[in-house]
Amino acid sequence: MSFAVIQTGGKQYKVSASEILKIERLNDKEGKTVEFKNVLFLNDDKTTEIGNPNIQGAKVEATILKNIKNKTILVFKKRRRKNSRKKYGHRQPVSLIRITKIFSKNGKLISQAGPQKQITKEIVKADQTRKKQMFEAKKTKIEEHKKIKKTLKKTEVKEESARKVQADETRKLQEKEAKNFQIEEKQKAEAMQERAKLKSKKSDISKKKTISKKKPLTTKKK
Repeated sequence: MSFAVIQTGGKQYKVSASEILKIERLNDKEGKTVEFKNVLFLNDDKTTEIGNPNIQGAKVEATILKNIKNKTILVFKKRRRKNSRKKYGHRQPVSLIRITKIFSKNGKLISQAGPQKQITKEIVKADQTRKKQMFEAKKTKIEEHKKIKKTLKKTEVKEESARKVQADETRKLQEKEAKNFQIEEKQKAEAMQERAKLKSKKSDISKKKTISKKKPLTTKKK
C-alpha cells in the first residue's frame, strides 16, 4: 500500500489514497481540490523516497469535504490566593479533506482514490442498525458485569458473615476455657489453703500435747 507523509499547518500527516482526515483550517472553499507540495516521504510498495527536507516535484492532491470546528476544549485558569479564576471553551477550526491522488517527483501517479460512495438511506439505516446492535451488546455486557459483581459481593458478604460467626464462636470458647481455668485455679488455691490450715491445727495440737507432758505435777503446801 503506497502512502506519503505531508506537512501542513505545522503538523505532519501520513496519508494514503481515499483516506479522510482532519487538518488545520484551509482558506479554500468546500469541494475545491488542493495540492500539498511539502511531501517529506514517499512509498509506492517498491521504492521509498526521503526528502531533504522535501521531495522536489512530488505532491499530494485532496478535496475539501467540509470546513468545521473541532470538539470543545475547556480552558481553566486560576491564580491561588488571588480570588481569580477563568473558564472558557475553545473550538479549533479544522478542514475535513479526502486524499485523491499521490504523485512522485517525476510527476508519475503513484496512487489514486476510487469513486466516493454516495450516502443513501439504506447505508444510513444499516449504519444506525449496526450502532444500535453495538450499543445493545455493550449494554448486555455491562449488565452481565453488574450481575457478576453482585453475586461476588453476595458471596463475599456470606463469607464475611461466616468468618465473623466462626470468630465469635472461637472467642466464646476461649473465654469459656479461660473461665474454667480460673475456676480450677481458684479451687486448687482454696484446697491448698484448707490443707495448710489443717496442717497448722495439727501442729498446734501436737505442740500442746508435748507441753502438757513436760510440765510436772504441782502439789499444794499445807
